[in-house]
Amino acid sequence: PVMSELVARARAGDEEAFGALYRAHVGRVHALCLRLAGDGAAAADLTQDVFVRAWQALASFRGESAFSSWLHRLAVNVFLGERRARDRREKRVTPTDDLSHFETTASAPGESLDLERAIAALPERARVVFVLHDVEGYRHEEIGGLLGVAVGTSKAQLFRARRLLREALDR
Repeated sequence: PVMSELVARARAGDEEAFGALYRAHVGRVHALCLRLAGDGAAAADLTQDVFVRAWQALASFRGESAFSSWLHRLAVNVFLGERRARDRREKRVTPTDDLSHFETTASAPGESLDLERAIAALPERARVVFVLHDVEGYRHEEIGGLLGVAVGTSKAQLFRARRLLREALDR
């Protein structure tokens, strides 16, 4: 694909062109971050990080794929990098006997549980595999490489996510 004039101008340092790219893509990037993170505040932070990194790395965009595909891949990598950093921080924290973090609150009778809320409620690893595979179309081999897990682990997490979603949506 030929690099768009807007992307070429942004690569040359044109902030107005980058602003136009931001406005054109921020909704889709935020939706992806929200699905991956499962939390609105985290998604907003991740979205901001994605565009800061995009501005910094724009010179590396060669136009071999669509800008939206490059930005999408960048968003996934920013999320995974943040997750790895958080996991390292949490490993340094002293364990606690407080299990409230793992408790879930049942929804009130008659309250509808939509798919997005059900996805957000999935355990993180299952949610990430589900979003990457079923929502974004990644293959298990790609997911395994991104997450550093075996293909079988990716498939097992997807199976788990689908089962949990069916259970949540059948209530």
